Amino acid sequence: MIPALMPNYNRADLAFERGEGAWVWTTDGRRFLDFGSGIATSSIGHGHPHLVKAIAEQAAKVMHVSNLYRVPQAEQLAARHVAASFADSVLFCNSGAEANEGMVKAVRKYHAENGHPERYRLICFEGAFHGRTLAMIAATGNAKYLEGFGPPVDGFDHVPFGNMNAVRDAIGPQTAGVLIEPIQGEGGVRPADLRFLKDLRAVCDEFGLLLALDEVQTGMGRSGKLWAHEWAGIEPDIMSAAKGIGGGFPLGAVLAKEHVAKHLKPGTHGHTYGGNPLAAAAGNAVLDVVLAPGFLDKVDRVARHLWRGFVALAQKHPLVVEEARGAGLLIGLKLRPEVNNGEMQSACVAEGLLTVAAGMNVLRVAPPLIITEAEADQALDMLDRACLRLTPSQAKAAAK
Repeated sequence: MIPALMPNYNRADLAFERGEGAWVWTTDGRRFLDFGSGIATSSIGHGHPHLVKAIAEQAAKVMHVSNLYRVPQAEQLAARHVAASFADSVLFCNSGAEANEGMVKAVRKYHAENGHPERYRLICFEGAFHGRTLAMIAATGNAKYLEGFGPPVDGFDHVPFGNMNAVRDAIGPQTAGVLIEPIQGEGGVRPADLRFLKDLRAVCDEFGLLLALDEVQTGMGRSGKLWAHEWAGIEPDIMSAAKGIGGGFPLGAVLAKEHVAKHLKPGTHGHTYGGNPLAAAAGNAVLDVVLAPGFLDKVDRVARHLWRGFVALAQKHPLVVEEARGAGLLIGLKLRPEVNNGEMQSACVAEGLLTVAAGMNVLRVAPPLIITEAEADQALDMLDRACLRLTPSQAKAAAK
């Protein structure tokens, strides 16, 4: 018999009842170091006092009024995002897939309003992940996500990640823009080369295209800067965000320059819940923490420390790990073909560490941004022991 909760997730047999910082406890009392943070979502950790207080105080006042009326909390949050980014205007929604849908609609609308409705296609990249809606599985382009859902939504052309010649070859009279993640998370924790991001900005300018960045997973400080594209010294025309911007509370956003945003007039797009008072209060609380002096510098410092540990792990366990990859606090271990990332994930659980599997047989970590170097070292020790669990027994014997 089918369970009451629909079985569309392959859930681990773990149920958590509370968390503090980077740690969570199960209903049966086990403690885990959370280096998945709800898939890069619990950005300032569990039970952060400032975030908890902001949500509780707002919930006691008013949680939801709809976008039929002004939402001062959302106005404040939008102004702060504009002040801290390339954007001139912000649209709030509830999730990353919704943010990407809004971004694609805005790109198409821009060209239609400028006399080129035929320009609706977006160049996307192999290995991408943009969400689970019908349009976003088409933008993702992964056959296993598309199977069984009818004809893919039209308008997305895929080229190899990092191949500038392929991008140029894909540009045609119907091309509207380029959609890319600065770091492919689900697709195997693959950072785009900074030169490649610069070249994409240049080619978009050359052909009158819009550069659309998916920073759902890479944004809100995860790279060591507020937005990952800042490392390349470029600005997109439009960007999606979600996950970490609400610190665990559902919140998504589309950030855009005026020349794009001005075309989303009343009636063109909307959300019932998007940017309601409770979500905006959470978003403001997260910004209070992330934009505090020195916070991102510490994220960058701890991330570099963790990276050095990942490189050392790869060198120490060549029978298990092929390489370390990633950037900031979004790092992965590319495993050897004979070692399954699901097995490694289970080995980490056995050691008290929560991680996330990614494509290309990669084990991904995306810890809360508030982790310390000591907690990074604890995670590295746990990963070391997990690697030993999966090392062939004959190799262990030889090592002794």
